[in-house]
Amino acid sequence: MQFYIQTFGCQMNENDSRLLASLLQSNGYTEVDAPEKAGVIIINTCCVRENAENKALGYLGSIKKLYEEDRSRIIVICGCMMQQKGMAETIKSKYRYVKIIMGTFSASRLPEYIAEVSATGRSIIDVEEHYDGTELKHTCATVEEALDGDYKAQVNISYGCNNFCSYCIVPYVRGRERSRSAADILEEIQLLAEYGVKEVQLLGQNVNSYGKDLPEEQACDFAALLAQVCQVPGIQRVRYMTSHPRDFSRHLVDVIQENPKVCRHFHLPLQAGCDELLQRMNRGYTTAYYGELLSYIRSRVPDAVVTTDLIVGFPGETEEQFRQTLDFIRECRFDAAYTFIYSQRSGTPAAKMPEQIPEDVKKDRLQRLMDVQNEISLEHNRQMLGKIYEVMVEGLSKNNKSMLSGRTEGNKIVVFPAPEDEELHPGDCLKVRITGAHTWNLEGELVSSFESVCETEC
Repeated sequence: MQFYIQTFGCQMNENDSRLLASLLQSNGYTEVDAPEKAGVIIINTCCVRENAENKALGYLGSIKKLYEEDRSRIIVICGCMMQQKGMAETIKSKYRYVKIIMGTFSASRLPEYIAEVSATGRSIIDVEEHYDGTELKHTCATVEEALDGDYKAQVNISYGCNNFCSYCIVPYVRGRERSRSAADILEEIQLLAEYGVKEVQLLGQNVNSYGKDLPEEQACDFAALLAQVCQVPGIQRVRYMTSHPRDFSRHLVDVIQENPKVCRHFHLPLQAGCDELLQRMNRGYTTAYYGELLSYIRSRVPDAVVTTDLIVGFPGETEEQFRQTLDFIRECRFDAAYTFIYSQRSGTPAAKMPEQIPEDVKKDRLQRLMDVQNEISLEHNRQMLGKIYEVMVEGLSKNNKSMLSGRTEGNKIVVFPAPEDEELHPGDCLKVRITGAHTWNLEGELVSSFESVCETEC
C-alpha cells in the first residue's frame, strides 16, 4: 500500500513525519508525493498556534473528496492537536471519513492500526495520555529509503517539556520531558553518517535540559552529548533546536567553542524584553540574566550568529512594556528574530488571563517589531560583505533555478551562481565570498570548493 504524509508545525512534527515514513517503509509501504496516489493519507498536526490548527482542519476537509472517490482509502490524523481535550471526539463526529485518530504517544502503533482498519473497517481512536516507552527512530532496514539521498537529518534526543510556560500547550500534548540514552542517540547518528548524512540536528523541546531524567548509570548532559556527537566519523556539522535560555550554561558555551563541528548559530528564544512579562510567561529568567548570557556567548564565540523568538500581544502587555521589548532587541542586536502574535491556547494559564489584547493592537505591534528587527538584520548582513564563508550546498535556489542555495554555519542563506566546470551536490562545502546583502538572505560568488573548514566562518 502507498502512503502520503501532510505535516503541519515545527521541526519536531517534521521529524515525527519522517520517522513515521521510516516505520511504514519497514512494514512494506511505499511513500508517494501526492495524496491522490495514496491508499493511506496521514495528517500530522500541530496545536501550538491557532493558524496551524486551522490549516490542518482545512486540509482535512479538502481531502474528503478523495475518500469519496475511493472509500478503501484510510485517512489518519495524528500529532499534538489530537492530544487536546475533546479534540478526538470532535474530529470523529465532524469528519466521519477519518478512520484512525492518534495522539503523540501512540505513533509506533500506526502499522498495526492500518492493518486492523483494512481488515475490519472499524475506526480507531488512541489518544493515550502516557508514554509507553516506544520510540520512533530511524532503523537500519529503512534509513536509506527514509533519507532518499539527503545530506542532513534530525534526531530526537528528548521528548516532552517540563517548563510549562504559561502560553504554551506543548507540555500538555507532548507530556513531561523524557531523554533518550546517549548510546541510542549516538547509534542512530552513526547509522545516519554511514548513509551519507553530513549534518545532524539534535531535537528536543528544551535540549539544554537533556539528561536530567536519565538514570545514574546513563548520566550525560547536553554539553557532553554534543562533544560525543562531534566524534562521529562523517558528521561535519552539528545543530540543535530548541534552547531555553534559563538552562543554557556557560559550560555549554565553552564546549561549543571547543568543538568546531558545532555550528556557531545560537537560537535563544527571548519571547519578551520586559521582566514583568517574562515572569507572567513563566520563563524563569530576567532580561539582565539573558543579556549576561548573550555577552558571554559573544565573548567566547566572536563569530556567533544569534537568533531568537519573540511574542507580541501577550495578555496584559502595555504599550510601555512593548516598548521595553523594542529597546531590548536594539540592545541585543539579534541577527534575526521569528516574531509571533500571541495565540490563545485553551488549556494554558495565559488563555484565562484578563486583559487579552485586541487583534488590531497585536498586528500593529508585530509590524513595529519586525521593522526594528529587519533593520538590525540587514545591518548584520551588510557587515558580511566581502568576507569569505563556508557554505554547505542545499540545492537550486527556489527563486532562480540557475543559482545554487546554501547555508553558512550561522544558518544564513546564501545564493550564488553554479560553477560551469564542476557538478555540485547537496552537502558539498564551498568557499563563497559575500557580494550582496538583504534582510533575509545573502548573495555570493564561488571562490573554490574544499573539504576543510574555512578560516572565516559564520
